[in-house]
Amino acid sequence: MNAIDPPVTAQSHALAARYGTEITPSQLPWNDVVSSLLQHRSVRGYKPDPVPAGTLATMIAAAQSAATSSNLQTWSVVEVTDPAKRAELAQIAGGQKHIVECPLYLVWLADLSRNERIAQAEGKALEGAPYLETFLVAAIDAALAAQNAVVAAESLGLSTVYIGAMRNDPVRVAKLLDLPPGAGAVFGLCVGYARPASVGEVKPRLPQGVVLHRERYSLEPEKREQANYDARLAAFSARNEMAGASNWTSRVVARMSTIKALSGREKLKEAFIALGFPLR
Repeated sequence: MNAIDPPVTAQSHALAARYGTEITPSQLPWNDVVSSLLQHRSVRGYKPDPVPAGTLATMIAAAQSAATSSNLQTWSVVEVTDPAKRAELAQIAGGQKHIVECPLYLVWLADLSRNERIAQAEGKALEGAPYLETFLVAAIDAALAAQNAVVAAESLGLSTVYIGAMRNDPVRVAKLLDLPPGAGAVFGLCVGYARPASVGEVKPRLPQGVVLHRERYSLEPEKREQANYDARLAAFSARNEMAGASNWTSRVVARMSTIKALSGREKLKEAFIALGFPLR
């Protein structure tokens, strides 16, 4: 898509929503794709309306157009429509009701099983398959594919939310979905039309200077900006009546300071080994 030249105020509005009102950019390269990306927000409440016919095929075509390491294509996805399975997946995810509610639910897999079957048919052994690098390739491939699918879905007016809690119990997910050895769920994805009350503000992110480094890693922007970002996220949380830790620093500490907060994922290595990923 060719770049377009919207008023600077349109860019300013989008960037201010994502970063804060101090952003006053000059004219930047811009188009409808960039605008859509900056409007992304996770949605956890869906109308019962089905997605349009062909939506899933479009999303998968977009997913398969993502980069994949050495064209190995080490991912798969499972559409789950059965209400009983959805209910069990929601339970695994700590009771996230949008898994049951959304019209389209997908479980994305790191999938080395297909490559193993190909090798077996050729009478070959994949000596590189059991290593951590190969698992990372599969997990990254799945994430790249899913993000392409999300961008496609949101461009069609749909909303989404990732469900990392599929990793709470990947062995149980594998049994429920009848996955072969060498395939494991890395996350789920809800897709559908958002209930208006469930569409909140765009959540502010860290300033670009904190995550973008030039030539060398610098701590100065982080030291300078963290307090401002904490205040911005606290105000966002208050406006959106979000429970729990209000600022970013508190959220990071609360999420990562206890084993309990991992919700079973502290056993993830053992779980994926049991699913056929030796992870040497």
